[in-house]
Amino acid sequence: MRWQDDYRSKLQTAEQAVEAIRSGDRLYVAGNAATPTALLTALAQRAGDLIGVEITHMLMLGDNPLASPECEGAFRHNCLFVGKGDRQAVREGRADYVPIHLHQIPRLFDDRIVPLDAALIMASPPDNQGLMSFGVESLITNAAIRSARRVIAQVNSRMPRALGDCFVSVGDVDAIVEAEQALPELPRVEVTDVERRIGEHARRLIPNGATLQMGIGGVPDALFEALEDARDLGIHTEMLSDGAMRAIQKGIANGRMKTLHPGKAVITFALGSAELYAFLHDNAGIESHPVDYVNDPSVISQNASMISVNSALEIDLTGQVCADSIGTEIYSGVGGQVDFVRGATASQGGRAIIALPSTAKGGQFSRIVPFLRQGAGVVTTRADVDCVVTEHGTARLFGMSLRRRAEALIAIADPAFQDELEQAARERKLI
Repeated sequence: MRWQDDYRSKLQTAEQAVEAIRSGDRLYVAGNAATPTALLTALAQRAGDLIGVEITHMLMLGDNPLASPECEGAFRHNCLFVGKGDRQAVREGRADYVPIHLHQIPRLFDDRIVPLDAALIMASPPDNQGLMSFGVESLITNAAIRSARRVIAQVNSRMPRALGDCFVSVGDVDAIVEAEQALPELPRVEVTDVERRIGEHARRLIPNGATLQMGIGGVPDALFEALEDARDLGIHTEMLSDGAMRAIQKGIANGRMKTLHPGKAVITFALGSAELYAFLHDNAGIESHPVDYVNDPSVISQNASMISVNSALEIDLTGQVCADSIGTEIYSGVGGQVDFVRGATASQGGRAIIALPSTAKGGQFSRIVPFLRQGAGVVTTRADVDCVVTEHGTARLFGMSLRRRAEALIAIADPAFQDELEQAARERKLI
């Protein structure tokens, strides 16, 4: 059968496509800017007919109709990364959270630790060979498609056609729903003075020819600004941001010196502006791959001078990094921080940077603390931590004793908290 005929035979309305979902089913739903809202809306309309359907997902953006009060009992979220839409439900015990390194998630599906009855994805329209691109999110979609008994694809004409290992053929999906949907965008936020100072300190750790991993937000944007004078940078990152796009457009990040995929920016998802999504479309300079490749530390380390830049909620005086919770309350997720910390520090000439403001809540609290809050999760261990950067400077912790770590971290804490941190360190016999 020609793929065009196969495509037409699989066309359904969203309501028809989700009729196959049964009570107790376990579903994977694509996330970030690829959340298939048309399918979720149709599924929410069936809430009265369903009980205990598990929804496994990464960060979900845009409207989430399954989170409405009418859907309680019909659906339960199993979050691999927690965001604004499900944070409260996790805190109240109405949703679940799985702490896991990002590159290991496909194993949950492949080994049927999390068996899938259906995968709900979003894709671009097919090309001349009948291949549909995952566009702005590869991540774990390939693994979900391999494992699920049924694959339902929302084909969105606004989805860019990303290149790389990020395609599914028409023959490998069971139902196709054509539904145009604007992709969620992240508004650009102005960089603060504190973030700019952090970026300036971190800039000193990045040589020309380095390969970068950075996320989104004020600190990465400030660091990209500080890198305006850099040359021949590369990109190997889980997330392609507007800051990375601008660095590529300006020729700062040309990938010329990369030792893995030279000349290519390697990503597993993109999140930002409509301009970023248009930039991704049919761009041969960007390769999108599954997360078990992009975030595999053994792959990351093949990039010489690999520099990872990640954030934290708080760091204790021994170098333990909390990035997923505020005390016992889950805030986000483990994500890919440790993947890139370990990959970067195993790279020849590589370095892993944890960059964060020294205080929170307008200066009320120090983010460098004597002890992590009770119940806080350690994402990056003190054996993995390398460099910590605040607006007050850089603490190089790798290979340092607990005493030297405490001294270095106190030196980059906000001056208003240094005396009490020093006193706490003395009480702990750290200094």
